[in-house]
Amino acid sequence: MSILKEINHTDLSESRTEHDSMGDVQVPINSYWGAQTERSRNNFKIGPKASMPEEIIEAFGFLKKAAAFANKDLNVLTADKRDLIAKVCDEIIEGKLFAEFPLVIWQTGSGTQSNMNANEVISNRIHVLQGNEMGEGKLYVHPNDDVNKSQSSNDTFPTAMHIAAYKILIDVTIPGIEKLRDTLRVKSETFKNVVKIGRTHLMDATPLTLGQEISGYVSQLDHGLKALRHTLDHLSELALGGTAVGTGMNTPEGYDLAVAKYIADFTGLPFRTADNKFEALSAHDALVESHGALKQIAVSLMHIANNIRMLASGPRCSIGELHLPENEPGSSIMPGKVNPTQNEAVTMVAAQVMGNDVAITVAGSNGQFQLNVFKPVMAANFLQSARLIGDACCSFNEHCALGIEPNYDGIKKHLESSLMLVTALNPHIGYDNSAKIAKAALKDNKSLRESAIGLGLVTDEQFSEWVRPEDMIGTIK
Repeated sequence: MSILKEINHTDLSESRTEHDSMGDVQVPINSYWGAQTERSRNNFKIGPKASMPEEIIEAFGFLKKAAAFANKDLNVLTADKRDLIAKVCDEIIEGKLFAEFPLVIWQTGSGTQSNMNANEVISNRIHVLQGNEMGEGKLYVHPNDDVNKSQSSNDTFPTAMHIAAYKILIDVTIPGIEKLRDTLRVKSETFKNVVKIGRTHLMDATPLTLGQEISGYVSQLDHGLKALRHTLDHLSELALGGTAVGTGMNTPEGYDLAVAKYIADFTGLPFRTADNKFEALSAHDALVESHGALKQIAVSLMHIANNIRMLASGPRCSIGELHLPENEPGSSIMPGKVNPTQNEAVTMVAAQVMGNDVAITVAGSNGQFQLNVFKPVMAANFLQSARLIGDACCSFNEHCALGIEPNYDGIKKHLESSLMLVTALNPHIGYDNSAKIAKAALKDNKSLRESAIGLGLVTDEQFSEWVRPEDMIGTIK
């Protein structure tokens, strides 16, 4: 692990002098970063805990390693430099050097300083691995000329965005959604014969089964997963090889294909070079599209979690048709109170993802000419949404969905007292007569049976034959 985890990065009482094209700057003595990183660290002190996401840093490890291999294959980098760069990139991928990336999201919109942060860390770490002291002697592997060879911040950062976005969707988001979807599918089958009252407009409606109700949630998540997977193809396109404006200036022929293949090999994911590098640099429609699918899932999760907590509301003075797991006390003043906390967490996550989608939409629509300069905020919001949804689905599944059980007494009570069962009489006595029965029952506080017989519109036998909730649920599974 980095020795920087043991020092205060803001303390320059022990420092070394680094030099770049703008002059000298003091850098913490043991840091692996250099002048350009330090300038950014000092110039963008914006927001608490707004560090560049670790997923982006890991992605830089993959792409810098791939670039070194491609450059060696194309004879513009020596084998020993390739191997040294690869060794440090492996440390980055393993998370050993994350402390060496102190920059915040709120920096240049191209992510230039974060790209240079990676270049400097790799170069200086190699210097130390070769037995040298920081700040002493000439660097064998130059941050710009070697680590950044055939690259520009303008094509490395969007490449890192796509690597990070694709990986987190595959590793975290999709598995989390699938886990919750699968649990709800089992619940839908388990409760397929539990007949309950339906509700529309927050008012009583005709019956359905609890399994049918939950099947709607399963279908929502299935559609969301389908939409999300569809976006992976666009995310698999990488900008690397476009360099500054998409033309590929200063890259050897075939570099873009070679570097994409290495990234695919190193990550085990089907990355490929972008068909159009100009789009890949100036627009980030792939992230907008993919986050749109995340927003769709957030909408579904908001709907599902709200419905479940309302169906479980009570336990005695509200709907009370579901029992949810009791995970922790719900009040510091009301003994015995238990709240649907997992549902609340999911709905807050959904709200955050919807907000993130606004930021990504605005950022994605504002790329000017050959470069979108909202890259870091798009990456940060996307990665937060993807992780939140994956984690929230796992948490909701484990601490709520798996333990959902019907409250049979509550379901029976509402089913038997619902006025909308009168709908079953429509084919026999007509809409108007059925409405008379329902209104009379409500006004006189009587059952539908009592009202129907009292009005002389049906007999007791006819009511028993025609008003059967279990026959009103249709054939849809």
